[in-house]
Amino acid sequence: MRTLRAPLRPHARALVATIALLLLVLAILFAMGRPPICACGTVKLWHGVVQSAENSQHITDWYSPSHLIHGLLFYFVAWFLWIRLKLLRRPLARYALPVAVAVEGAWEIFENTPFIIDRYREVTVSWGYAGDSIVNSMSDIGWMIVGFLLAGRLPVRASVLLALVLEGLTLILIRDNLTLNVLMLLWPLESVRQWQAMG
Repeated sequence: MRTLRAPLRPHARALVATIALLLLVLAILFAMGRPPICACGTVKLWHGVVQSAENSQHITDWYSPSHLIHGLLFYFVAWFLWIRLKLLRRPLARYALPVAVAVEGAWEIFENTPFIIDRYREVTVSWGYAGDSIVNSMSDIGWMIVGFLLAGRLPVRASVLLALVLEGLTLILIRDNLTLNVLMLLWPLESVRQWQAMG
C-alpha cells in the first residue's frame, strides 16, 4: 500500500531543532504564568471527565486524539507542499517535523491566551475552562509528534482510517472531536452546543 514516507523523515539536525522548539514553547508557557500541573496538585496519566476543572490539566485526556490527528494532517500538508507540489526545496523536507512542532507549539501558546480561553467559555460547553496546564500542553505537542511520525510509516489509507476512527470514537463517547472543536470556535452553532450539553 502507498505511503508518504522517506523524504520527510527527520534527520539529526531536525531532531535537535525539534527539541529546541519544545524548550522554547515550554519557556514561553512558564513566562505566560501557566500552571505547571493541575491545581489539584496531582499529575494523572489519564483524566477522562470532560466537564470538570481537571480537564486539559493532565498528561492525556479525551482531546489527546485530536492532537494525534494534528500530526497526521501536518504530515500530509508537508508532503503535499514539499513533495507533491515541490513548492519548497526538497532537502528542507526533513525539517518538516520541527515546522509541525512550531505550528502546534504556536497553537498551544495561543490557546492559553485570555482571548481563546474566553472564546471557549462563550461558545462551547467547556465547563469552567481555564486553559491547559503546562504538562497538558507539552503532552498535546507530544501526541502531535506521535501522529506525525506514524503518518510517515503507515500506509495512507491506514492514516485516514485512524483519523476517522478517532474522530468517530470521541464523537460517540464525549460528543466532541477535532472537527466540532474547530467548528464551534470559528462558527458556533447553538444546536451543536445544546446537543453537546446533553452528553
